[in-house]
Amino acid sequence: MLSIRNLSKTYASGFSALKDVSLDIAPGEIFALLGPNGAGKTTLISIVCGLVRPTGGSATIGGHDILHDYRAARALVGLVPQELTTDAFETVFATVSFSRGLFGKPRDPARIEQILRDLSLWDKKDNKIITLSGGMKRRVLIAKALSHEPRMLFLDEPTAGVDVELRHDMWRVVRGLRDKGVTIILTTHYLEEAEEMADRIGVIQRGELILVEEKRALMQKLGRKHLILELAEPVAAVPPALAAFGLERSEDGTTLTFAYDGGPSRVGDLLRELPAAGVQVRDLKTEESSLEDIFVGLVRGK
Repeated sequence: MLSIRNLSKTYASGFSALKDVSLDIAPGEIFALLGPNGAGKTTLISIVCGLVRPTGGSATIGGHDILHDYRAARALVGLVPQELTTDAFETVFATVSFSRGLFGKPRDPARIEQILRDLSLWDKKDNKIITLSGGMKRRVLIAKALSHEPRMLFLDEPTAGVDVELRHDMWRVVRGLRDKGVTIILTTHYLEEAEEMADRIGVIQRGELILVEEKRALMQKLGRKHLILELAEPVAAVPPALAAFGLERSEDGTTLTFAYDGGPSRVGDLLRELPAAGVQVRDLKTEESSLEDIFVGLVRGK
């Protein structure tokens, strides 16, 4: 659905916002693009959506080049920007209907009603946008982006600063769109959103795409698990017989922690060695790295 090849953007000041980015996204995929502020997420989205011209490289949407066939490419895209830019004195229903008309789509009040109902906006349809809260205005932006039935939807920090209800509404709407074959590209600072919804995850840092991975494979490859052993009696040091496992002892000696990755582990071997080493376990628990842990590690390591 989206094919990006060697896309770059360098401004007149010499600042390189994007550096040779290449990426393919399949139809119906939910792709989460993660990165710290200033990493290049919004620049990439702005180029693909035709708001910023690239310095080099190319991109196609549904086979249409974003520069040479921009009308056809843009017609396939819906964009929910970060900024709350709306027609302050229009009603909700009118502004969403107008957005549909901008793409040459015929009037379809039933479809607009369904979009507004999905986003819990139907009871606000006759309200002027200036009277709405920030969260409601963001819902309107999402409705406007969906009004022309796009095949690919960009969500640039769509739930930043909004209430929990909207976030759950958004997740539900996104899953429904994916089920209909719509491709979703999401940027977010809420990593649990990416962990909840994404099929694949990309990490961008200083304009470079440093990683693209299927979510589950990423969690397995880079995630760390910890087996925490709560001991019946404190130990003054890790027993020599267990040294090969690299256990970490707590300051008070009441716990031993074994770290292992998502692949084959030596947990069974460790548990079998404990009695011979004179270690009695009162309780045990496991912990696993979250997507946030993995993301922080990747960014700090770059």
